[in-house]
Amino acid sequence: MQKSHPVSSLPKSDQPAGGAAHIRADGIGVTLGERRVLTDVDVVVSAGSRLAIVGENGRGKTTLLHVLAGLTAPDVGTVSRVGTIAVVEQALDVRGHDTVGSIINAAIGDSRRALARLDAATAALTDGRAGAEDDYARALDLATSLDAWDAERRVDIALAGLDACPDRQRALSTLSVGQRYRVRLACVLGASPDLLLLDEPTNHLDRDSLEFLTERLRAHPGGLALVTHDRALLRDVATSFLDLDPSQDGRPRWYAGGYDVWVEGRRRDRARWEQAHADQQAERLELARAADEARGRLRSGWRPEKGHGKHQRATRAGGVVQAFNRKQEALEAHVITVPEPPLRLRWPDLDTPAGRPVLHCDAVTVAGRLDAPTSLSLVGGDRLVITGANGAGKSTLLAVLAGRLTPSTGGVHTHPTATVTLLSQEVPEWPPELTAHQLFERHRAALELRSGGRGSGRVSLAGLLDSRSLRTPVSRMSQGQQRRLHLALCLAEHPDLLLLDEPTKHLSASLVDEMTEALQHTAGAVIVATHDRQLLRDLSGWPVLPLG
Repeated sequence: MQKSHPVSSLPKSDQPAGGAAHIRADGIGVTLGERRVLTDVDVVVSAGSRLAIVGENGRGKTTLLHVLAGLTAPDVGTVSRVGTIAVVEQALDVRGHDTVGSIINAAIGDSRRALARLDAATAALTDGRAGAEDDYARALDLATSLDAWDAERRVDIALAGLDACPDRQRALSTLSVGQRYRVRLACVLGASPDLLLLDEPTNHLDRDSLEFLTERLRAHPGGLALVTHDRALLRDVATSFLDLDPSQDGRPRWYAGGYDVWVEGRRRDRARWEQAHADQQAERLELARAADEARGRLRSGWRPEKGHGKHQRATRAGGVVQAFNRKQEALEAHVITVPEPPLRLRWPDLDTPAGRPVLHCDAVTVAGRLDAPTSLSLVGGDRLVITGANGAGKSTLLAVLAGRLTPSTGGVHTHPTATVTLLSQEVPEWPPELTAHQLFERHRAALELRSGGRGSGRVSLAGLLDSRSLRTPVSRMSQGQQRRLHLALCLAEHPDLLLLDEPTKHLSASLVDEMTEALQHTAGAVIVATHDRQLLRDLSGWPVLPLG
């Protein structure tokens, strides 16, 4: 298990390096347990970097960030660092005596020490001590490079921008996880190191805080590398992408030029990979067909008609045997060298007729959770986005529509033949010992029983889980794998109404892009409740129901 460090104990240089700051990693390889998570990774984070490290869950993004920061030693490869470096991790330790003030002091300690050194050098210069001029010049250079005079103000601005607790006396242990995270993030932004390493920095941030973070990262004078599933942040900040997902040659891929270049580059690389794999498979099938034909001729096709002599039969037999051997040797020599491409999302063909009534909701409320009476009607093909601040009742309304929560007032009528499915934010409580495959098969059997066997041919895994994931007990799956499984179970029901509560949560940017494209064209009705800024942009043409 990797060790987590608080911000105050991060390995970093005392000397800022400005434009010369960099982290250079060459040939990095890391094995966790029996699984190789990083292989032959080369990466440079320089003063001008706006690098996104991307990939599916479990591809080693956080591990690589820890290697760059010096928190994890690679099994193979080397890392060199120049300049001041700070990292913000997803999980942050809290010691019992930590306060907001102590975290701030640790974050801007270099600036405060530089100012104290400058004060001492100024006093020595005033007293006319020997060598004071050189000491003063060095102290002034250091304080200037750190912009030390402004450090406290920068932290205060970041605390306010992230809606973080400004009370220096407040114990961190009395703050929520989200509040502690915002304090730590504000401290790092205020410290303004040469290089920032950020792991899922949008966690626990609301819309205003996200906008503040985006602007601060864009304006950061040094370099940064970030790991995030937030596509809006990727689009707004990142200018280069290191993609750790599987590739045709097994190496990470670089894309320079921004979010759209990365998306298009991935698409082209995937298409080339799929075509190369298909070509080799087709070639093998042709070789197998030719060998089967030669085998058939060997059994009967070479025999001459009645009345021909033994010499003609023997001559003909030798040629047929040689031809078969050549075909068989060619088949045995053929090796498929291109690995199987990764899965693509296969959205089921829903058959909900356009305009057919699916659901009507009449003035529903839920005491303490959804106060304003809410009404809506949906037919096949309808689309709706539900927006609102945390606590406005978005998840509550979806639970009511799905029949999982009884409203305090009002009611919901679902068409007798309509299927309504909810992808909730939290995965259901599945039997932990079951593998993903076993759980899916149990679900498939229940669907067959419910439909009287009519739906057995309609159920698939929708291209969401690879073979390794299918063999994994659900209790040991990552959050991203569990989310994929949950989505697969929902799609297997071929819903007439699909309810999606924060559907981008724990899913990679590439999968979310595929899912968003499918949502635009599926025949069923769809309701999406989300804070995801990029998803809201992508669904900007849909009707909106604001809550709260």
